[in-house]
Amino acid sequence: MYAIVEIAGQQFKVEKDRKFYVNRLTSEEGAEIELDKVLLVDNDGDIKIGTPIVEGAKVTAKVLRHLKGDKVIVFKKKRRKGYCKKNGHRQYLTQIQIESINA
Repeated sequence: MYAIVEIAGQQFKVEKDRKFYVNRLTSEEGAEIELDKVLLVDNDGDIKIGTPIVEGAKVTAKVLRHLKGDKVIVFKKKRRKGYCKKNGHRQYLTQIQIESINA
């Protein structure tokens, strides 16, 4: 059984007991969260597609920890002009684990 849910503006294919990294959520570590924006549910071949969401379907997840992602280096250069700009970025992430999928 799997579902496609929308979390913080991004879509994820979720299954029970699977862990994900999503953009930082406001929930505290160890908290249970309910994801109501379920776009599709597949229960062993019985597929329900929402318009835009599936009515009555919910996915519960547990917030495991908050962390920062890997550093990404952004380097801009214009040749023969002497222009160089180096910038780094680390995205704030939340690790969640899917507890159950209720269709």
